[in-house]
Amino acid sequence: MKPFIHDDFLLQNQSAKLLYHEFAKNMPIIDYHCHLSPQEIAENKQFNNITEVWLAGDHYKWRAMRNLGVDEKYITGNASDYEKFKAWAKAIPYLIGNPLYHWSHLELKRYFNIDTLLNEDTCEMIWEQCNELLQNKEFSALGLIERSNVEMIGTTDDPLDNLEYHQMIRENENIKTKVLPSFRPDFLLEINQDGYLEYVKKLAKETELEITDYHQYLEAIKIRVDYFHEAGCRVSDHGFETFPYEECTIEEANAIFLKKTSGLSLSTLEEKKYKTYTLLYLGKLYSSLGWVMQLHIGAIRSNNTRMSRLLGANTGYDSINDFFLAKPLNQFLDALDVGNQLPKTVLYSLNPQHNYILASTAGNFQTNGIRGKVQFGSGWWFNDQQTGMISQMTDLASVGVLSTFIGMLTDSRSFLSYTRHEYFRRILCNLIGSWVEKGEVPADMELLGGIVRDISYNNAKNYFEF
Repeated sequence: MKPFIHDDFLLQNQSAKLLYHEFAKNMPIIDYHCHLSPQEIAENKQFNNITEVWLAGDHYKWRAMRNLGVDEKYITGNASDYEKFKAWAKAIPYLIGNPLYHWSHLELKRYFNIDTLLNEDTCEMIWEQCNELLQNKEFSALGLIERSNVEMIGTTDDPLDNLEYHQMIRENENIKTKVLPSFRPDFLLEINQDGYLEYVKKLAKETELEITDYHQYLEAIKIRVDYFHEAGCRVSDHGFETFPYEECTIEEANAIFLKKTSGLSLSTLEEKKYKTYTLLYLGKLYSSLGWVMQLHIGAIRSNNTRMSRLLGANTGYDSINDFFLAKPLNQFLDALDVGNQLPKTVLYSLNPQHNYILASTAGNFQTNGIRGKVQFGSGWWFNDQQTGMISQMTDLASVGVLSTFIGMLTDSRSFLSYTRHEYFRRILCNLIGSWVEKGEVPADMELLGGIVRDISYNNAKNYFEF
């Protein structure tokens, strides 16, 4: 019987097959946004078993298992690693239509050369085969990165991180892949979040500044941005439940900051004003340094209070938010652009209803002769599956310019997730190939192949200038 993951997986016509095999397949990977651990890269972690590298921290899989009634003991609880793997093996046959079904079998095929479908009956054999291979140095963190043809990795790092593991990576001549930090300053903006005042104290200690007002706070932020820049950082990343924009002066921002640090509560309007001024300050900093600014918008997090209290954040209780985006986002970008201080910017919304909003907003700020300066980013989180990717690329092509798109990222904590780039490239080639077959674009394979190569690799390479 033909293997499920075969050479022409997801390629449904001859044009798609030609575009993938001749143009996309062998391009290197630039993974400009992920959540891999720089410590595990620096220390070249060797994984004890397939559960450790495949299931630990993967809230996509955790959500699916809970949906199928798997007890939490076998997900994040105290069950053995084999018991957790077996619970996943029992679950996966029932996930047809979910990207986890494709991703999981693609990962088993590419990294472990396993064609056998994972289920309860094949569980033990696959467990043993994977674990035997994982003892080899080719299956360490660095080994998996090298096998995946990864040229660059952008980790996600808190402003107070000392970046010691990035320094270790830079100093290790055996690490050929470029691994750079990304500046994720969510705590600097979330003035109403628990722990904000404690974070300000830590910032003061780290920068050796006495932060008694907002002016000193901004000075401390700049010190940390400069520190990241010296460490090779060229990308920031922001997460927002909704997108704030409310005009604010420096005097107002200072008054709001002093009110908060004096222990008083802030109104929603004051919070928006503070966030807006701080984010505009950061945007101008990024522009001056030549950074790219990423805006991830629309995740409503930790919705299950009981389980979030038990397990913490990023454990599978987040979902898509519903909110107004167009006006505040355009106002923010315009406030930077009016002074010619808008950095290259990548826009993501977790709500696919915002696709046309993002694509049309990006088109408003394509300035300064920069190719695709403002990007409508790839399908993110709940949208990084076949339907979501096709919708994002189709909407971008319809409203903007697909050929300038910077392509896929993993947004993952797993060293096995690089197959998502293959998954994306197959979907991209099948989409364009289907247009050829329907006579909607000419069968000029050199032209189309060049566009495929650009979206797979060249556009990101040129955009980020890593």
